[in-house]
Amino acid sequence: MAALNITPEVYTSMGLNDGEYKLLLELLGREPSYTELGMFAVMWSEHCGYKYSRPVLNYFKNYREAMAEGGLENAGVVDIGEGIGITFKVESHNHPSAVEPYQGAATGVGGIIRDILTMGARPIAG
Repeated sequence: MAALNITPEVYTSMGLNDGEYKLLLELLGREPSYTELGMFAVMWSEHCGYKYSRPVLNYFKNYREAMAEGGLENAGVVDIGEGIGITFKVESHNHPSAVEPYQGAATGVGGIIRDILTMGARPIAG
């Protein structure tokens, strides 16, 4: 197989930084194929891996504790006292909106409602 020419322009255009590309080289022990590069870029993206949000969220004690217990999945709960919590959810899977605006947007709202309900809460806005 011919050697690939994966330059910084190639992997940064996929959202990977220099450190992530170096880690990928270490993990594979070789240069990745374009398919592998794309797969890692997606897995390590904000959309799938929360690469920018996770470090910020780690500043919050409740988030760290919930992560340690494995209790976080797609919706956050804020304790506002007296046994009451508020759930927050932002849906990022809105790609169908570009193809079919009305039904595509409904997939976003559906994801929000689904995740809020799975947290044991009731939606009041969406």
